[in-house]
Amino acid sequence: MTFCDRHLLGIEQLKQIEILEILDCAEKYVKLNRETKKNSNILSGLTQINMFFENSTRTQASFELAGKRLGADVMNMAMQASSIKKGETLIDTALTLNAMNPDLIVVRHPQSGAVKLLAEKVNCSVINAGDGFHEHPTQALLDALTIRRTKGRLQSLSIAICGDIAHSRVARSNLLLLNKLGNRIRLIGPRTLMPSGVSELGAEVFEDMYLGLNDVDVVMMLRLQNERMDGSFVPSRREYYHRWGLNSEKLSYAKKDVIVMHPGPMNRGVEIDGTLADDINHSVIQDQVEIGVAVRMAVMELLARNVSRQFLKGG
Repeated sequence: MTFCDRHLLGIEQLKQIEILEILDCAEKYVKLNRETKKNSNILSGLTQINMFFENSTRTQASFELAGKRLGADVMNMAMQASSIKKGETLIDTALTLNAMNPDLIVVRHPQSGAVKLLAEKVNCSVINAGDGFHEHPTQALLDALTIRRTKGRLQSLSIAICGDIAHSRVARSNLLLLNKLGNRIRLIGPRTLMPSGVSELGAEVFEDMYLGLNDVDVVMMLRLQNERMDGSFVPSRREYYHRWGLNSEKLSYAKKDVIVMHPGPMNRGVEIDGTLADDINHSVIQDQVEIGVAVRMAVMELLARNVSRQFLKGG
């Protein structure tokens, strides 16, 4: 085993070989999840706590299902009704949970760096399910496996990431991962939605969708992160769709076997044409959801193994 970390806090810390190990491990779970009997006992006797300080449907459901299929006891904490609302700090919450002796905590938080802070205060493994503008590592891993399973490879591809780059932790994690594996990345969107220092991110930058999509293998659309915007970044939703929303005309500039991705939830008719999102010839959006469960199962298995090995060494 090469992936020996106790936590998964981001893609930035991972080596190429560690990324590939996680993806290879996830392959068996894609197969298992298509069987009638989907259960495993790898996490039997272990406790998983899901702490989502931001609303989530897909990611929280995916982590819950992943834990249960591996045999863990899974607890979802309702953070909106928790002691955080009564003034308790994140550190106090972490210390309280730590006293309950969980084995794995999955955290989503609106502040960048909050998950790392929590991981420093607990004795168990922590998985970052998205922190502020920072990272969303399991989304990048599931996107990578979706690409590899569809394209047959995960290197030397031309990949366009389009839309709200500035506010997207998905874009940051994907940019890190895909660059580590030797792909050519293009960032496409309005200047107002590009992060500062974008020229240093190891990607080509385009404002024009037609130019940016020319001859690409993969198109990743991003959700407009309205909840993270302080002010107006686009003239209107209609204008945004006209210039940066993905439709068949714009997609025709890409390669004929191009695949279309979106992390969800989608704003149909704003970021992507609804018909195109459902086009089985190009869209792999539902594949992403399916593969997400398998990737999260793989991450949990590997983290549990790492903690078990460290315990045996200590003993």
